[in-house]
Amino acid sequence: MTDPYWNHNVHHHPAVLAAVPDGCGTALDAGCGDGLLTRKLATRAASVTAVDRSSRMIELARGHARVPGDVTYLEADYLDAGALPAGAYDFVSAVAVVHHAPFEEAVTRLARLTAPGGRLVIVGLAADRAPLDRFISACGLPVALLLARRHGGEGGPAGMPMEDAPMPWAEVRRAARRLLPGCTIRRTLLWRYVLVWDRPREGGP
Repeated sequence: MTDPYWNHNVHHHPAVLAAVPDGCGTALDAGCGDGLLTRKLATRAASVTAVDRSSRMIELARGHARVPGDVTYLEADYLDAGALPAGAYDFVSAVAVVHHAPFEEAVTRLARLTAPGGRLVIVGLAADRAPLDRFISACGLPVALLLARRHGGEGGPAGMPMEDAPMPWAEVRRAARRLLPGCTIRRTLLWRYVLVWDRPREGGP
């Protein structure tokens, strides 16, 4: 599938797709935007539910001419306990979404949506507060410029909601490991982290 545009979030789509378990049944794309990642997930899961609280984004997603597989788009907020069934999804993705809400609330809700034995992948942003964080981010600038040039610049759907990340990197790591025991979290050069967590088959959040 050829991407219609490239940006820092799209760059991390392969990491999300690589984490989809073989034979995945149900997947959830939380904060789906215009559905670009959703359409990719539909080639890896039997069914995909995609939610976004922006009516404009859902309109764009539903208007896409070619949607492979079984995809349902919902104008809804994944944080709303009544919007989606808890523990129903074998795979849950959230790309550049968590920082739009209080971190603990967002991560706890995503974990509860993940089925026992399922997998949660978060691609998130954090704030540069410490000198080391600023240095690492500065190191990513040449990489970002090179990739943007290779892809003809950055792009994305018009009207995509954007917000700065309020939590610093160290706090994100501490909170993630507390809320999601056993998770892995790695920082990338394009100012994102990739968090992967497998919900235990018994118990869990």
